[in-house]
Amino acid sequence: MTLPAIDTRVTRLLGIRYPIVQGGLARVAYADLAAAVSNAGGLGQISTAGLGGTEALRDQIRRCRALTDKPFAVNFPIGRQDIWPGLEAALEEGVRIIALTAGNPAPYIKRCLEVGAKTLVLTAGPELARKAEAAGADMVATVGYEGGGHIGRSDETTMVMVPRTVAAVKIPVLASGGIATGAGLLAALALGAEGVEIGTRFVAAAEAQAHPAYKQALATALPTDTMVIKRSLGMPGRVLNSPYAQRILAAEAAGAPKEEIVAMIAGAANARGTDEGDFEGGYVWAGQSVGLIDGVESAGAIITRMVAEAAAGVARLRASFG
Repeated sequence: MTLPAIDTRVTRLLGIRYPIVQGGLARVAYADLAAAVSNAGGLGQISTAGLGGTEALRDQIRRCRALTDKPFAVNFPIGRQDIWPGLEAALEEGVRIIALTAGNPAPYIKRCLEVGAKTLVLTAGPELARKAEAAGADMVATVGYEGGGHIGRSDETTMVMVPRTVAAVKIPVLASGGIATGAGLLAALALGAEGVEIGTRFVAAAEAQAHPAYKQALATALPTDTMVIKRSLGMPGRVLNSPYAQRILAAEAAGAPKEEIVAMIAGAANARGTDEGDFEGGYVWAGQSVGLIDGVESAGAIITRMVAEAAAGVARLRASFG
């Protein structure tokens, strides 16, 4: 079956067939997943979080290029480490789509503009989207309360945040948070977004570098099996409910010192969950879209099904509207 392309400003800017962008996914999204998403018509991203330095990034970029001739991005979380060496390496390697999350993206956007690289900035709502636009970002993704990983402080849902963000900026907006199906893609487009950024669903992809226990947990969880931690630090994030995550939440509720909470959420604890499937000694990110995941599939199958579902939804709506 040949599925129709979906034409939006996002697909035109990025040179892709479908406006489906795979999230940055720390410790999970490397060359194999990024290439599989891009080969299927979306935009894959290589995560730099937990990758292990500039040379490792160069290796991943070269591997991805060997696996696909389609566009892909490199994702940089601002603030965790100095991203300048990695950014320069990515640009030297010819990557021309850069995604930026957290922190102030302005200086990095300026550098990307100098070499003609497109920039995507992950935001949480209209105010941050306006700042990204003013700094020169080509597009923003806005993540609602349902999303996995770091979310905004307002508890604003995707359904409300997306149209407010679309109204606030002139650049294209990607919807993120709670989206894992073609119905979600279609809903995002109806809200005014010009594409979607999807995280949790792609963790449960065959090509994702996540422990099988992590993937299986996503495939069997309900939305109520997720929880928000790190509110006491002013940087809330949604994780899969687990014994370790419960201990973090209990420490926060008890008013534990900031230093104690920071130690509990360190990258090593996330690595134990993501890489080893250890939920007693570590935690993993997950959004409420776990309730829409029914198994582990290839990235290509995920995208094909989403587009087919969206196309079927369009046909159904046409019939409803006569």
